[in-house]
Amino acid sequence: MAFMSPEKLKAAFNFKQFSIVQDHCVMKLNTDGVLLGAWCDVTGASNVLDIGTGTGIIALMVAQRAAENAKITAVDIDDGACIDASINVANSPFADKIMVVNSSVQDFSYESIGNFDLIISNPPFFTGGTFSANENKANVRHAIKLPHGELLTSVQRLLKPNGKFALILPYLEGLRLIELAERSNLFPVRITEVMSKTDRPIERLLIELSKKKVDCVQNQVIIHDSEKNDYHQDYVQLTKDFYLKF
Repeated sequence: MAFMSPEKLKAAFNFKQFSIVQDHCVMKLNTDGVLLGAWCDVTGASNVLDIGTGTGIIALMVAQRAAENAKITAVDIDDGACIDASINVANSPFADKIMVVNSSVQDFSYESIGNFDLIISNPPFFTGGTFSANENKANVRHAIKLPHGELLTSVQRLLKPNGKFALILPYLEGLRLIELAERSNLFPVRITEVMSKTDRPIERLLIELSKKKVDCVQNQVIIHDSEKNDYHQDYVQLTKDFYLKF
């Protein structure tokens, strides 16, 4: 895969240890992906799967955090996403840790049964409403090609018995997925409620699921401090190893 030209590198979004270009990917870099990449538990994860990798941001964050020998497979059905992810991986210090695969996770799940210690996903979440005029974006935002039931079936097939599945969803979609997951014998073990400001309602859920039912640990993270009009210490602490501004 070609390396970035100086012009492309200049236009990239630069993190402390890698850069992100997003010329071909429909779904651009966003706070959800950064939150999940910083939050997911990489302890003991030697074989990781990133479902719907997009620009590759979560795979790169996990590669930075995980053990030296960890291997990450970054899967995406979108051709453009795989182009950008491959460029971003090739231009990072983690090129030998990440493999980008252009495939649906449904197809991929039949080839790699029970292989992964950690599965991560910033999945499509709108399951109803009016479709976008942009067909590719509609595929992503409306979960046309990856309904949550199929996502959970694939995770159940791909996850090791002691593995973890970490994802982020809007609040209501997250609650619905937790209920749906339990029918697939995947149970919440850690939930973090995400608020944009201290005086705002819960907007996102960071969710960690497991095949084993245990007591679920719950907490909160706030992105912005309402009083100081700046990033909240929660968010700074979580993402300081990545953002240049922290």
